Amino acid sequence: MAEHVRFHYKTLEDLKQDIVRLGLDIPCSDNMEVFKRSVSLPGAVVPNSLAIHPMEGCDGTPDGTPSELTKRRYDRFAKGGAGLLWFEATAVVGEGRANPRQLQINEHTQAELAGMLNQSLQAASEAGNARPFTVLQLTHSGRNSRPGDAPMPIIATRAPHLEAKLPPVFHTITDEELAELEEQYVKAAVIAAEAGFDAVDIKCCHGYLLGELLAGHNREGNYGGSFENRTRLLINIIDKVKVKLGDQLQIVVRLGVYDGVPNGWGVDKTDYHKPDFTEPIKLIQLLAGKGIKLFNITLGNPYYNPHVNRPYDTGSYIPPFHPLQNVAILLQAAKVMQQAVPEAVIMGTGFSWLRQFAPYVAAGCLDQGWMKLVGFGRQAFAYPDFAKDLLRQGSFDSRKICISCSKCTTIMRDGGCTGCVPRDADTYAPLYRQGREGKPPFETGQVAEHV
Repeated sequence: MAEHVRFHYKTLEDLKQDIVRLGLDIPCSDNMEVFKRSVSLPGAVVPNSLAIHPMEGCDGTPDGTPSELTKRRYDRFAKGGAGLLWFEATAVVGEGRANPRQLQINEHTQAELAGMLNQSLQAASEAGNARPFTVLQLTHSGRNSRPGDAPMPIIATRAPHLEAKLPPVFHTITDEELAELEEQYVKAAVIAAEAGFDAVDIKCCHGYLLGELLAGHNREGNYGGSFENRTRLLINIIDKVKVKLGDQLQIVVRLGVYDGVPNGWGVDKTDYHKPDFTEPIKLIQLLAGKGIKLFNITLGNPYYNPHVNRPYDTGSYIPPFHPLQNVAILLQAAKVMQQAVPEAVIMGTGFSWLRQFAPYVAAGCLDQGWMKLVGFGRQAFAYPDFAKDLLRQGSFDSRKICISCSKCTTIMRDGGCTGCVPRDADTYAPLYRQGREGKPPFETGQVAEHV
């Protein structure tokens, strides 16, 4: 593996040469017309091939409704012209919130969520954009639950690599509680449909509850051990929502297919730094057989190995790998899943670190059929109108792009509301400074031992 480096490419040719030098399979194309392709879903059309990933702003109100800052973010996204707008993680139960300001979905918050959606759609219309396809992500944060000032982990299984982060008091969720949780997801889906969202995402990734269950090899009972048991909660939720709502609401899944941790989901048993997609392929084909047509493919655990799912330049540690290697595995994961379910729409990630050259790699992935939608996360925080610029002028504005400085993540970890510090400085630089006050600087020269 090559050592970590910061982004330093002056030209696309420089980037291509490094891809070859590292022996990586990362496609490039200058066919910017591919982004204008519409993408068909059952009963709906995504107007172009550009999408915004679900990213928490940690800026809701204590009761789980969107704040003005939340609404501002989605207005900016909607005006930006992406064909798919994937709204952030929204907790189905209060105890499963990842932070005290995470959005929550229930009868009390329904009107506010519907208002945020309608305001966003109006912003898109006023900007002259086609109506974006909208997804609301439903979640339970499990081990990472923090509904109040202190963590309140609800774990699915023991995970030695994460045990050091557990507080003295935590709760191992029971089979009976998991069965009850299935019904909470159904209630949330009904509310989302009534609020007007096109789809709900049953979030199953990044070490949150459903994602952790996929790796529950050592869990006993109905939700652990065998493949059938470890996928039971996800499958049951999907089946029950389909029975309740039929064609009224699409079900989609943001699916982690490689944890990159010891004994994790989708990892090689002899070397957890390598993926083994055997079980993830089995699962995605099972879900496609149940009529799921859209999958947002992701990797890693942001609480343990954030470089795996969002390659960066600076952060709390220096990753042991070259960022392009992590870009390559993100793209390969999408490619493998698209090949496994060619009838479905795979949405890929891994582009933001590439800066102004991201469109060339994204176009290459679409051209070669590695995925049908390309998603941007941090890039949208920094550059909410990236899609409009790309569709109209065929390139990104290098003055607006994400520089993968990880400050948006740092605000969140410091307990603040997150956004882009360099590009949206008037709003987020004060929040960043407030969160950093009294904290030691990052030891950015140290490679973390746990990765």
